[in-house]
Amino acid sequence: MSSSLEFVTIFTLLVASYLLSVVHCGNFYDDVEIQWGGGHGKIFDNGKLLSLSLDKYSGSGFQSKSKYLFGRLDIQMKLVPGNSAGTVTTFYGPAMEPNHDEIDFEFLGNSSGNPYTLHTNVFAHGKGNKEMQFNLWFDPTQDFHTYSILWNPKNIIFLVDNVPIRVFKNHETLGVPFPKSQPMKLYSTLWNGEDWATQGGKVKTDWSKAPFIAYYRNFTVNACIWSPAEGQSSCPSSKNTWFRQELDVESYRKMRSLQKKYRTYNYCKDMMRFLGGTSRECTVREKDI
Repeated sequence: MSSSLEFVTIFTLLVASYLLSVVHCGNFYDDVEIQWGGGHGKIFDNGKLLSLSLDKYSGSGFQSKSKYLFGRLDIQMKLVPGNSAGTVTTFYGPAMEPNHDEIDFEFLGNSSGNPYTLHTNVFAHGKGNKEMQFNLWFDPTQDFHTYSILWNPKNIIFLVDNVPIRVFKNHETLGVPFPKSQPMKLYSTLWNGEDWATQGGKVKTDWSKAPFIAYYRNFTVNACIWSPAEGQSSCPSSKNTWFRQELDVESYRKMRSLQKKYRTYNYCKDMMRFLGGTSRECTVREKDI
């Protein structure tokens, strides 16, 4: 997986074409399938709860049964407690075609007592390197918290407990690729990233603490679901408040306040890494990246 981030009873059928707008508030049995892990991924509590586990033999992961092109994607997660160093828990949407698109939430475990690192990234047309990292301002192992991706043709908004932490705007006019044409499935995984995840790989996984377990619930989608039928290739925006949604002034204020306190890495500020200059969207006003 690249440094590599994503739901479900049909509410409405808006168009019988490539894209059908649906709301899912669902049951894991209906909405996802365990993708890999040889029994390390489990669905229980009548489909209301899902767990992924990691030991020295295998991690695990699940994927949505549907593909989406634009939407509001939410899931509640409770992360691996205790000494989680080396573990990586993800929630992301990839389009695995040759021109790779991806929207990432990655949670990098740490030694006991140290905060998780929340790693975000965006890939478009095969190009990534747009990482931002945050220290979470709460203990994500003690209770469930909601992690959300709002993805529309204007921007991608990352939210934690419905508070925006990052926005990646569509700057195609500057020549910056933006993911807008390839449908994505939602994936979530728990795997061993000890070579890089914790303090750049300095702290390794303590397998005596295994199995490491993360829990998921309230998997929700308000999105355009991809259909193989021929027809229109966009959702009717009049029915979807998220389709044109951008951050208002108050939301920007909250996001910037949070970033000042908790953002630990911003690719736009890393001149040592990008010796030839950072990406073009980094030249616009701070509020627009």
